[in-house]
Amino acid sequence: MAKTMSGQNLVTPSADGLAASAREARKGKGLPPVHKWNPPFCGDLDMRIARDGTWFYLGTPIGRFELVRLFSSILRKDGDDYFLVTPVEKVGITVDDAPFVAVDFEAEGEGESQVLTFETHVGDHAAAGPDHPIRVERDPETGEPSPYVLVRANLEALIDRKSFYRLVDLGAHHDGWFGVWSSGLFFPIIPSEELG
Repeated sequence: MAKTMSGQNLVTPSADGLAASAREARKGKGLPPVHKWNPPFCGDLDMRIARDGTWFYLGTPIGRFELVRLFSSILRKDGDDYFLVTPVEKVGITVDDAPFVAVDFEAEGEGESQVLTFETHVGDHAAAGPDHPIRVERDPETGEPSPYVLVRANLEALIDRKSFYRLVDLGAHHDGWFGVWSSGLFFPIIPSEELG
């Protein structure tokens, strides 16, 4: 155990300690209010979320869904950095792209009244609209699209390939763009003129 200059004990962050704190914080219903917590930064943890949504700890995939779900509930993004936050500690982790992957969606209604509700690999749901916009980035060299939907405060999900193809099937042209409608908003995917 390290000590600060003032002699206070500093606990080295560990996945087990974080999991215990996260379980304690999740005793209520819904997600913990991580946006309200401002604990001290305790260093970086050797934890990484790969582009496909796989969580790794010390280079090994975390195989227990319940543990991944628990960690995902205390995830926060401040600026460009990602942290796991409990009331008593804040540790940095690495995220290769987006922390979540949207693995499916449901479409209700048609046209401008259509609502697209996405589900992530950890069980979150987000209905695309003003609070959960869809955006598409394109690789400057290949033109390959990377579509995202905002799931919760600053945390996005990469929309997986099969879901993106389904989205394209629901697409429409509007104001010079090809895209999709959800919750009364149009989300552009690609300029109409670029479609063959």
